[in-house]
Amino acid sequence: MLWIGLIVLIFGALALRVNIAAILLVVGAYIHFFWGDAELTYILEDMWSAIDKEVLLSIPLFLLCGSVMGKGAIAERLINVMRALTAPVPGGMALATILTCAVFAAISGSSAVTLIAVGTIAYPALINDGYSKSFALGALATGGTLGVVIPPSIPMILYGIVTETSIVDLFTAGILPGLFLTTLLGIYTVIANRHVRREAFSLTHLISTLQQGVWSLLMPVILLGGIYSGHFSPTESAAVALAYALIVERFVHRELTLRDLYDTAIDTTTMMGALFPLLAIALSINLLLTTQQVPGALTEWVSSYVSDKTTFLLIINVLLLLVGCIMDMASAILVLAPILLQMGEAFGIDPVHLGVIMTVNLEIGLLTPPVGLNLIIAMTAFREPFGLIIRGVIPFILIMLFGLLVIAFVPQLSLMLVG
Repeated sequence: MLWIGLIVLIFGALALRVNIAAILLVVGAYIHFFWGDAELTYILEDMWSAIDKEVLLSIPLFLLCGSVMGKGAIAERLINVMRALTAPVPGGMALATILTCAVFAAISGSSAVTLIAVGTIAYPALINDGYSKSFALGALATGGTLGVVIPPSIPMILYGIVTETSIVDLFTAGILPGLFLTTLLGIYTVIANRHVRREAFSLTHLISTLQQGVWSLLMPVILLGGIYSGHFSPTESAAVALAYALIVERFVHRELTLRDLYDTAIDTTTMMGALFPLLAIALSINLLLTTQQVPGALTEWVSSYVSDKTTFLLIINVLLLLVGCIMDMASAILVLAPILLQMGEAFGIDPVHLGVIMTVNLEIGLLTPPVGLNLIIAMTAFREPFGLIIRGVIPFILIMLFGLLVIAFVPQLSLMLVG
């Protein structure tokens, strides 16, 4: 059957490590030739209708916002606040790093931005405090991944667009799983560093850092409060977050120069220039697949071999973990989310819960070679050997896998807050 040839084509190309842009172009041509009318006009119309969505504007806005905060002082002041709070705890600086990543993730929506912004400040501090390089690298690389689970989350925005799932519901569903994973990482951090020297707690110092960091701490309150209260749409919240970051960094902290702003704008534009063509092709393919009922046929085929929800969940988790090793997160969501959505619904899996499961799986993929983005960023940013970083993340990956199992098989954790 034609759709079996499509699946073979996709996974064969992935196995051969073909560039994702080439995969999408070939798959698009295959689908339009066999299922569509193979006319260029129709293909272009599909691509235009696919990206003619206001919510797409939130992606570059969140990325630019995170980069602005990374260039400025918000990340540094967040670390100072968390360090003052965790001073009496064993491994306080390491715990402060995990907590800072979680808070920064609630602003930036991006794993890469979280890792770079927090890591460039926290890594030297961790080494100076006597933590091993491997642990420090593992904690930062893993803490950075919280940027894709804790809302606002750019991968969740992509999932919501390609599956037509409520982005606000996805953000809401990511809160408890994100806090759960943060708690697991925090507990391990404290246990692993229980013999590290504790810092003296000073109420005066805590009050001072809170005063200096109040503008940074208000950011996630304004951003997420606006979304969940219904005052902001995801796109509006991204614009508000960017405006707030610019005002605070430029006129309050006075850490952001015009040159910094220019550099962040160019970097964000470059990233979006690579993402948007892929998004247009992938969404146009999804439109045609849906029209031709290809996901339905694939669902029937899977259902003939898999009879229960538990087995299906195990299969898709293993599949997504493997895909995360060879494919970047955005591309995996664009290619697989629409297909997995219909199959998941056939087994009674809520689309919002599936979005969280997919995000957490691909979050772990950020830490697994050979494509693991956070491994590459850490190697480049901190100039450390790739093998050392991998050794550092292994314990954290095991913890994340345990968290994934809980999130996958306890849907209430994701859906409890969703109205």
